[in-house]
Amino acid sequence: MNYRHAFHAGNFADVFKHALLTRILLYLTRKDAPMRYLDTHSGVGRYDLSSEEAQRTGEWRGGIGRLLGADLPPVAAELLAPYLALIPGTPEAPGAYLGSPLIAQSLLRKQDRMTFSELHEHDSRRLVRSLGREKRCKILTMDGYQALKAGTPPVERRGLVLMDPPFEERDEFERMALALENAWEKWPTGTYALWYPLKVGGGAEEFRQYLADGPIRKVLRLELDVDHLREVGPLKGCGMVVVNPPFVLEEEARELLPVLAERLAQGPGAAWRMDWLTGE
Repeated sequence: MNYRHAFHAGNFADVFKHALLTRILLYLTRKDAPMRYLDTHSGVGRYDLSSEEAQRTGEWRGGIGRLLGADLPPVAAELLAPYLALIPGTPEAPGAYLGSPLIAQSLLRKQDRMTFSELHEHDSRRLVRSLGREKRCKILTMDGYQALKAGTPPVERRGLVLMDPPFEERDEFERMALALENAWEKWPTGTYALWYPLKVGGGAEEFRQYLADGPIRKVLRLELDVDHLREVGPLKGCGMVVVNPPFVLEEEARELLPVLAERLAQGPGAAWRMDWLTGE
């Protein structure tokens, strides 16, 4: 495993992903009925932004560091408040940054259940320590796509799947699309959120087109580009496609994404976009 998220925790891509994740989870918990959360690439759950790795890159300063304590437009501030409340500390000295497992654990209720998959044994052990041992959480040390295949449909019949692979493999887009199709065939009413990087020639356009041409209905595309004019170099943006999104997500994203594009910009070409690949 070459990718180490400790170097990137709290960066603009995490802010984008986790702000949207928070909004989806909060919507799904409006109903009393229990739900299931499945996280296919969980990581270690908690990241210390004062660590040597985080301080070496400083990526969090261009991400969560720009939002903590910031004067935000009222609607965006209200929508971001539940997410930002999970991040302790100040812009100058933030504490731990919570990954998606601990965000879900913090927001979900006693009747909800969570399944976390982490292939790498060392990270899986750290995730156990981060989450603690509680009945709501099940942690699997296995390939996330295989865990998704085995775990759908869940007994709760309501819930969210988050796919957030590190994109170390060349065929990651293909694997993610196939895993989505297989899960959707068994559980067409579930909500699925698939995060992906935006890089020049990185395969995102082909992935989006594949979904647009496929059988899955109601696919919303959300993207944040922190420097649209950048033609070479590292990660310049990220996106998320959401299958069966909450009906409020489009309206909420329309408020959030312009603010995130402005506050997290790394160049003059910062932009955001949102459209339906299929459905609405």
